[in-house]
Parts: sequence; C-alpha cells; structure tokens
Amino acid sequence: MEELHKHFLNNNRRNFLKKAGLGIGGLALGSLLDPFNFGKEVDPFSSLNNNELNLPHFAPKAKRIIYLFQSGGPSQLDLFDYKPMLNELRGSNLPESVRDGQRLTGMTSGQDKFPLVGSNYNFKQYGESRAWVSELMPYVGKIADELCFIKSMHTEAINHDPAITFFQTGSQQPGRPSMGSWMSYGLGSLNNNMPSFVVLLSNGTGRPKGQPLYSRLWGNGFLSSLHQGVQFRSAKDPVLYLKNPDGVSAHERRKMLDYLAELNYKQEAFFDDPEISSRIAQYEMAYRMQTSVPKTMDISDEPDHILKMYGPNSQKPGTYAANCIQARRLIEKDVRFVQLYHMGWDQHENLPTQIKGQSSDVDQPTAALIMDLKQRGLLEDTLVVWGGEFGRTNYCQGNLTDTNYGRDHHPRSFTVFMAGAGIKPGFSYGETDDLGYNIIKDPVHVHDLQATILNQFGIDHTKMTYKHQGRRFRLTDVSGHVVKDILS
Repeated sequence: MEELHKHFLNNNRRNFLKKAGLGIGGLALGSLLDPFNFGKEVDPFSSLNNNELNLPHFAPKAKRIIYLFQSGGPSQLDLFDYKPMLNELRGSNLPESVRDGQRLTGMTSGQDKFPLVGSNYNFKQYGESRAWVSELMPYVGKIADELCFIKSMHTEAINHDPAITFFQTGSQQPGRPSMGSWMSYGLGSLNNNMPSFVVLLSNGTGRPKGQPLYSRLWGNGFLSSLHQGVQFRSAKDPVLYLKNPDGVSAHERRKMLDYLAELNYKQEAFFDDPEISSRIAQYEMAYRMQTSVPKTMDISDEPDHILKMYGPNSQKPGTYAANCIQARRLIEKDVRFVQLYHMGWDQHENLPTQIKGQSSDVDQPTAALIMDLKQRGLLEDTLVVWGGEFGRTNYCQGNLTDTNYGRDHHPRSFTVFMAGAGIKPGFSYGETDDLGYNIIKDPVHVHDLQATILNQFGIDHTKMTYKHQGRRFRLTDVSGHVVKDILS
C-alpha cells in the first residue's frame, strides 16, 4: 500500500509540473499574440453575435424569415395547380408513359389501376396576375398579387420523414443542422433577449392524428448548440423550465448564474471545449427570456381589428391563426428565423372533406399575416415561405367514387409560394403537364429553394460551410442554384 501511495503521489507531481509548464507557456504565448485583450473575460454571446464568416457576402434583401411549413403534403391539384383535363378524364387510368416507372409508396404500389381524379373544388383567377387559386383558399386568392407561386417544386423523397428532413436540413438523413440553425450560425442573432431561431407548432383539423414531427427537425446538428431552434409552446409556460423555482428570487437566480458561469469559465479554460461557452450563453439567454418571452407571447394588447383579421381562431392558443400572430410579434422582436409547422395535410383518403377543414385553418391567417407585415412595413425585409414536403398524386389512392377520393404522396411536382424580401410579387413560375404529373417548364429542386432563400439574406450558399469530420458541409450539400427569375 505504501508503494502504491508513492506511485500516485509521484504521478500527481508529474501532472502538476506538466500542466504548470504548459500553463506558463500558454500565458506567455497569449500575452504575445493578443496583449490588449489578454486576460479579459469572454462574452458568452460572442459566438452568437459576432460574424465569424464575414457574412453577408453581398447586400441582403431579407432580414428575417417566417417559414409556414405545411406538414403532410398539401394537394397542389386541389389548391393551386388547376388541371381541368383531370376532371374530363376522371376515372381513366394514368398512362404508363406519364408515370414513366416512378417509384411509388407502399400505399399505392399494389394498386392494379391508377384512376385519374381532378378536384371536387372550383378554381378561379385572382388579381392582375390572374393566378389560379381554389375556392378552398379565397383569402389567399385575394392577395395573389403579393405572392410568387412556384408550381414546379420537386424532390427525391417519397415518405414524410426523409422529405421533411430534406426541406429542413438539406439531407434526407437526420443529423444535419436545420436551415434556421445554419442561418443563426452564418448571420448571428439580431438581439440578446430572444433566441435567433424559434419554432411554433399547430395541429390541423384535416387529419389531427397525422404524421408526427420531431425536435431534430429544428436541431443544430454538428453546429454549436447555441444555434438550435427553441420551441415555444401554447401552454401557460411557453418555454419549459424558464421560470424560477418556487422560493427562488430573481436576485438569487442571478447570483446562482454568476457562480455557475465562474465555474464554467474555469472548466472551459481547462478543457477548451466550446460547448461549455455555449452552455454559459444558454443560461444567460434563459435568464433574459424570463421577461422578454411572456411579454411577446401575451397578445392581449393586440387591437380587435387585428385579431379579427386573422380569423375566429386568433385568440385560441396553439392554433395556426394564433401562431401566425405570434410569428409576427417574434419578428418584431428581431427573431431572425420563425419556423411554424402546421400538421394535418396527409390526406390519403376522404380528401374532399379533410382538406376543406385543413384549408380553413390556414387560409385567412396566412393572408392576414402577409398583409399585416405589409401594413407595418415589415414585408420589405421579411421573407414568407408557405409549402409542404411534397405534393399529392393526380390519381386516386383506394376506391374512387363520385364524391370521394384520396391522394398518395407525389414528389415529382408540387406548389409552394413565397412573398416579401425581394421576391417577385404577382408571379407564377414553373409549369406541369396537362395531367399535373410531370414538370414541363422551369423545375425547382429543394436545394434550389434553399439556395434562393439564402441568397435573399445575402449568402452565397456554396460559401457558407462548416467543417465536420474532415468534410466541409453546407445546407445545399453539393447542388442547388438560385432561381433568379423569381427575384424582383
């Protein structure tokens, strides 16, 4: 036992001398390299607010973005892509020459026939742009001259999880940073009192128990955890564990955080782990959010005419309408990226009934949000994006009747729309064939849309990269181009 004690004693002496030597050398080197800032305490928000990448690359048109993601895949053929020939050929089998061997989901791959089916709802043209919009979306139709419809979106993913992940992270495989995290990493935050990236969730009435969403969709991936999205809930406590525990005053909380930061700074100096400084910044952000979040989420100060503009559900917490109001309030507080997910668009059966309720959820609030931003002068530098992860088929899934039909996933062509921040208003881009199955003009890939969004923020998507595991990653992976024709 005595020999063992001597071994540990000597080992501790060796470690002490080794670390002391390295420490003294480090002190000397630090004082030589940066004599003016040497020894100063690091600002925990420096990595979030400082622009390490020297972005933007060029003058931006957008300052903030509200991404209205319609989870489940809205049927473009019942909303925006008017195809009267489908009604004329209702019940006819989809020609194999049109399908051209496309891979199908397991839900329709076993069907013997693929009967074509048009929409049960009428379309009409709106505004000077003469954009076709379904009777399901009358409010959106009335603001068609503010919108840019992209009718030629396409993706490779045919199932929800990889398709949504693709739109949000640029990869069908999980683990990459979300778009909001990339934006936070590249441009930093616009404020110190709110997160740079906020997520809001709402559940639609079309198919309330549809596809679930996962927190990794707004995760930071291999970027610093400073850049992950923060989910705001509709409950009494918008952010979990933000409030002080019972019996703990604000003064005591401040003292605790100061002591905790002191310990973390010492740990950071010893281990040189950047995640420690990220954790310090997160504690500080949570402290500041204790006052900023409740004020932002409280819509009691909204005028009655604004609440009425967003529709009858505007005062029901957690609804799409209420979240649209919250999205506007968040960008007013200089939150850079607001991601609103609205679930319930996965209509494989009973589509005419389900999509009616689902469209009613979003129609008036979406139009109200865009016009509200415009009247406040915010639409000039706020980009609004509306769309899902893929579209729906032009043929019926299951049995086709005179009043009922369903549609399977369709990645080959679908519609999204954008507004504000240098996007050409009153414009439709891209075109599908007469059956609404294939793109015949100006295709837009997922990476093209992502590249265009980044472009509006003054970012060259090929140059915003992060080195991880020996490779430089970017949101658009190794493809994507800016769709310049939709820029004003």
